[in-house]
Amino acid sequence: MDTKELLKKVRKIEIKTRRLSNHIFSGEYHTSFKGRGMTFSEVRQYQYGDDIRAIDWNVTARYNEAHVKVFEEERELTMMLMVDISGSSGFGTKNAFKEDIITEISATMAFSATQNNDKIGLILFSDQIELYIPPKKGKSHVLRIIRELIEFQPKSNKTDVAQALKFLSSTQKKKAIVFLISDFMSADYEHTLKIASKKHDITGIRVYDIREEKMPNLGVVPMLDAESGNVELINTGSKQVRMEYEKYYHEKVKYFKETFSKCGSGVVNTRVDESYVTKLLGYFKSR
Repeated sequence: MDTKELLKKVRKIEIKTRRLSNHIFSGEYHTSFKGRGMTFSEVRQYQYGDDIRAIDWNVTARYNEAHVKVFEEERELTMMLMVDISGSSGFGTKNAFKEDIITEISATMAFSATQNNDKIGLILFSDQIELYIPPKKGKSHVLRIIRELIEFQPKSNKTDVAQALKFLSSTQKKKAIVFLISDFMSADYEHTLKIASKKHDITGIRVYDIREEKMPNLGVVPMLDAESGNVELINTGSKQVRMEYEKYYHEKVKYFKETFSKCGSGVVNTRVDESYVTKLLGYFKSR
């Protein structure tokens, strides 16, 4: 992709996702993810209904009139976007690839965090850490993140969620709001999620395609495994083959839902042909 085309694509995503974050998500995001505590703001005259525990007795004595301390939420947070860029993210059948929706969700969340003056960091992963951008504030930083999401080429096509979570735990010492975005066709990440979720507020966003749920009966067809790169002849006409595929797929989905719930982490499931806006808003409101 040449520079002109890349900038055009970044701009297109910025316009769409920024509008969403400005008008829809920023308020919900602010309400759902609280700051680290309360910080002193000012002292003002006591008003009817104020909490008497907030009275500043020193100032009250000085002015011979009741004054209260006002506190504000200490807002600054760190958001970490952990994005699966393995081979399977390039799959799609309903006018969009999973990777396109993943990019849009990531950009929307990043602009929502920017609205709240929070820092945003990025971890791109496959079965290894492909790219790490430390948390930072600002629009130009968000645009860099979007650019990397669009054009970064992974060294590996495989997936290992556990590796990504280990890296998160080793690099982020302070609590972060974490969105882990993947199709979660991975296994054995319960232990690392349990450790990471003790420190961080983690939400797993599973992006999937309707055609992944069931294997169609198309006879004998060559199929490419996006993660291994192998092409095999598969007899999709065999009921046994179709049943084994569905069993494998649904086991992975069940593992994702149960593991995240068990570790006290949030879960969002969104199909590429559904509105991720509706899914995310529903999730924020339910928190």
